[in-house]
Amino acid sequence: KINIAFFERYYADGLDAYFDLIQEADRAGLIVIGDCKRGDIGSTAEMYASAMLAEPDFANLEDLTGPDAITVNPYFGLDGLQPFIDVAREEQKGLFVLVRTSNPSAAELQTAKLESGMTVAEFVARQVENWAADPTLVGHSGYSAIGAVVGATAREEIATLRAMMPHCLFLVPGFGAQGGTASDIGACFKPDGTGALVTASRSVIYAFDDMKYVERFTSEWEKCIEQACKDFVAEVRNAVPK
Repeated sequence: KINIAFFERYYADGLDAYFDLIQEADRAGLIVIGDCKRGDIGSTAEMYASAMLAEPDFANLEDLTGPDAITVNPYFGLDGLQPFIDVAREEQKGLFVLVRTSNPSAAELQTAKLESGMTVAEFVARQVENWAADPTLVGHSGYSAIGAVVGATAREEIATLRAMMPHCLFLVPGFGAQGGTASDIGACFKPDGTGALVTASRSVIYAFDDMKYVERFTSEWEKCIEQACKDFVAEVRNAVPK
């Protein structure tokens, strides 16, 4: 999962680096998620979908590939998401729609109660499941090209959201540096152990600043990151239903 903001900060050179990193990951056989959280009205959304998700259609960029999926913001409703859905369907790619995010102040909006008794996040989850259940988007695994972002820090809400979105893969941020733990994420998975992609960013990337790894590997930053990645994988594996 590559957060485009840290590349856009450096303007054209940063975007070059973003797409270079996607190419390198693709050559390594990795699935790439572009964390760009785009969303807008129809015509602008079409341009965002072309830029962020579609394969380039310019002759001089024919060897360039885009990410396999991106994150999108549902606040504009279906007409703001439809261009992204169309590209995902046409190019067999994926979307992860923000439903319950992992940042501390997310609850101010996302857990607010509506007249129906549902929270805002639950209402969005219901809409996302309706879009995801489109048979033209559901693959042989039973999961849709439309998934949902559900943060590991929303521990008390995860089970409800999982039940509401059976066709959605969950992209689960918030593990590690934001406070999410292995005990928080089990409900993101279905009983067969499928249904969630758990991510850790800062806790792995900056492991060379973590004394737990520094004491073991001193200045060998690559080994710090490698061990942090192994520890993360082991924690997630232990949380997956057997």
